[in-house]
Amino acid sequence: MARKQTWPEEGDLLVCIVKSVSDKGAYLEIDGLDGVEGFVFIGEVAAGWVKSVRSHLREGQRVVAKAIGVKQDRGRIDLSIKSVSDERRRDALQFWKNEQRAGQIMKVAAERVKWSDDELDSKSDDLVDAFGSLYGALEEAAGDPDSLSNAGFSGDWTTTIVELAVENIVPESVKLKGSFHIEIWSSEGVAGIMKVLEKAEESASSADEVTLTCHYDGAPNYRVEIEGPDYNSAESAWEACVKAAESEMAAFDGKFAADRV
Repeated sequence: MARKQTWPEEGDLLVCIVKSVSDKGAYLEIDGLDGVEGFVFIGEVAAGWVKSVRSHLREGQRVVAKAIGVKQDRGRIDLSIKSVSDERRRDALQFWKNEQRAGQIMKVAAERVKWSDDELDSKSDDLVDAFGSLYGALEEAAGDPDSLSNAGFSGDWTTTIVELAVENIVPESVKLKGSFHIEIWSSEGVAGIMKVLEKAEESASSADEVTLTCHYDGAPNYRVEIEGPDYNSAESAWEACVKAAESEMAAFDGKFAADRV
């Protein structure tokens, strides 16, 4: 499901469907507002002189319009199509498509965890409040499985959401986490541990668009964070950093273990 919109404000970009066309303009049904329509006058249909509205708009066409006059007490919304640049139109349509897709994924999740419609609405709204958009929440979950728990969400349903997000969303970047357990018993001590961690970080320096950093979590444990453009590159970086750390550890008397978190 797509989250219902609140009444628009002037300046908002709205995804609409052309419902009817006349000589003076066209009525557009606004997505998410349960049949609420706005009107675009002929002078706001396109830049330049418009001889016929029908030469620009047809019934059933999906368009992006800008709210240029909103009077909720009268149930009136004046719209402009010509005020929307091509770039902003593409961005608005892509956002709309993403939210539609996210809504479908949430419906699948609801079926798996047996949510009621009200529970689905509530959880979807909570995710939007936390991440800015439903698709944004799923994208974060696909890129970082801990993102939902880090945002304060808990319960078995979060596992279902993460699984579906990973299966269906290609995030802008993927985040992985691992941990090192490092003990060096010889005199090198902390200096030796630093060399091991430096080698681990250097192992990813040649990889395109991959960053790898090591963090102190309290001796003898160290956190490894990796961010890459996809899972394959991130996993490859993890494997490479483990091998580099193990190789460096061979020079010291101690103990090393690595785990993917």
